[in-house]
Amino acid sequence: MKFTIFLSIVLIAGCVGRERVKNTTDEFMEGARLAQLKNKDLREVSGMASSMNNPGLLWVHNDAGNKAEIYLLDQNLDVKLTCTLAGVENRDWEDIAIGPGPDSGRHYIYVGDIGDNNGQRRHKFVYRIEEPVWNKSGPTLDVTSVETITVELDDRPKDTETLLIDPRTKNLYLVSKRENPVHLYEVKYPYSTRAPVVARKIMALPMTEIVGGDFSHDGNEVVIKNYDYVYYWRRQQQEPIQDVLKTSSMEIQYVKEPQGEAITFAHDGSGLYTLSEVGKGSSVYLYFYQRKP
Repeated sequence: MKFTIFLSIVLIAGCVGRERVKNTTDEFMEGARLAQLKNKDLREVSGMASSMNNPGLLWVHNDAGNKAEIYLLDQNLDVKLTCTLAGVENRDWEDIAIGPGPDSGRHYIYVGDIGDNNGQRRHKFVYRIEEPVWNKSGPTLDVTSVETITVELDDRPKDTETLLIDPRTKNLYLVSKRENPVHLYEVKYPYSTRAPVVARKIMALPMTEIVGGDFSHDGNEVVIKNYDYVYYWRRQQQEPIQDVLKTSSMEIQYVKEPQGEAITFAHDGSGLYTLSEVGKGSSVYLYFYQRKP
């Protein structure tokens, strides 16, 4: 009898130890629907970034096999500008980021052709362009000046769907998707656009299925997400990103989406946007998580 009681206590303690502890931030309100996605050309949105040159508008792109185009949307999800990136293909575009680049006075878009479902591709490609300014002169733009950053992970080929750029250091970061735990890879600035660069594995993260993320434009906050959760960190002024991510994350009260992969901070820090790919029989909405006063 004593052994049975002891065994029961051990089993209960083990279950409690494995239970997921949720630590929810009160920084943001619950997600509010801004608009329903009805554009059939945007059924596979897998990345989103808040425009800096066009405040209040959002850049998005589609997933693998679609056109090599990025789209500037308003908050009704209407397309204001379609930009075609000349000379490249959408092999497996998975994320997009906006941040600094070679000219400190300009903003740059980074498009991550970084997906690899089967873990077989040696090289990933990050396409960098100066962020266009929408001047209402026309609905389309051919971008002929496209720089390619060719990236190779330092261990082995694997699927990555998250691209981050640190606005303080200009370093690029990739997060693996299909591992448990996932890993964070770093490409230190400056990075060549002529020869392949190596992304160094710098840490493991105790989560899986990571599909998107973003730095706030001031570099003080970081989010990454999978299909079920949005993880949030605050950063001290000179803190390296790996030190930030070593601390326990907070969670944002995430509204589940059919296949939510796209997330970005608002350009002015007022909140967060999320958007999903279209799932079978499911409606898709642009959500905004407003920062609390």
